[in-house]
Amino acid sequence: MGAYILRRLALVIPTLLGILLVNFVLTQFVPGGPVEQAIARAQGGGDVFESFAGGNNDAGGMDALNTASDSKYIGARGLPPEFIAELEKEFGFDKPPVERFFRMVWNYMRFDFGESYFRSVSVVDLIIEKLPVSITLGLWSTLIAYMISIPLGIRKAVKDGSRFDTWTSGAIIAAYAIPGFLFAILLLVLFAGGSYWQIFPLRGLTSDNFETLSAWGKAKDYVWHITLPVLASTIGAFATLTLLTKNSFLDEIKKHYVMTARAKGLSERRVLYGHVFRNAMLIVIAGFPAVFIGVFFGGSLIIETIFSLDGLGRLGFEAAVARDYPIVFGTLFIFGLIGLVVGILSDLMYVLVDPRIDFERREG
Repeated sequence: MGAYILRRLALVIPTLLGILLVNFVLTQFVPGGPVEQAIARAQGGGDVFESFAGGNNDAGGMDALNTASDSKYIGARGLPPEFIAELEKEFGFDKPPVERFFRMVWNYMRFDFGESYFRSVSVVDLIIEKLPVSITLGLWSTLIAYMISIPLGIRKAVKDGSRFDTWTSGAIIAAYAIPGFLFAILLLVLFAGGSYWQIFPLRGLTSDNFETLSAWGKAKDYVWHITLPVLASTIGAFATLTLLTKNSFLDEIKKHYVMTARAKGLSERRVLYGHVFRNAMLIVIAGFPAVFIGVFFGGSLIIETIFSLDGLGRLGFEAAVARDYPIVFGTLFIFGLIGLVVGILSDLMYVLVDPRIDFERREG
């Protein structure tokens, strides 16, 4: 098992390199890069895309356009070439793309993500500040989904075809059909002072007076703020996991070793949790990385935006809009690294649940 883990860890490096390479190449063709953003700000424009749409078409702007018609930047109207060259040097665009890429890779190997183009803050500091929010959403949502889905899925498998199985399946399918962002808005309207009850806070992860609260008060305040975002993040994963658990248990219950165990007089609980559980849970555990990463990637952006949570997903989205490439690539690197590490942890959980699994023998 040790050799297998080492091989998996060795694959992390080329995988991250591929992620960075693909996204680096794409950014070379995306209009409105950081230089264009800086030019738009220097000219008093709030958005670089106004230049693409033909903004600032006053008489002075037209004269300036004629003086800078040979510039490769659409928004460079009347700005001296020295200023453009200084911007390119500041953002590192005075060097060839290949050199910029390999320099970025070398820095990332040392976890040096550079500094934000427009915030003048270290990207590492920003990620450390925002990451706990996204991790909190991902972990709590995944754990709650598993805590509900596994017992419910087992119950549905045991009661397969009963009235309980029918109405719970209807509720699960309805929950799965509701988009996460729509459910989040519904929770806000119902329970955050939208039109009905003001039970939970509208935004943020903690209250303004959080630091002055006692330890118990901090715990209550934290749970109070995290309840609605976690519920909104959990709904999709909860539905999928429940049906996956049920079907996995149904497949195992019909096998001969279960009938043999029952024929020996073992109780139903002993059969389910002593024999069926270990085999049925393998496929459920295999889905853990997908569930966690699904919530962490997809849910973090939507849920953080709706509930005004200052997390990594929202940071990456705002950086992509502003073309703040150090933050964009830094968040991509962290997202990819977490996903790969969680995949390795999933394999370790396989062995923990069923020690008979030997990844090294299977690969051999």
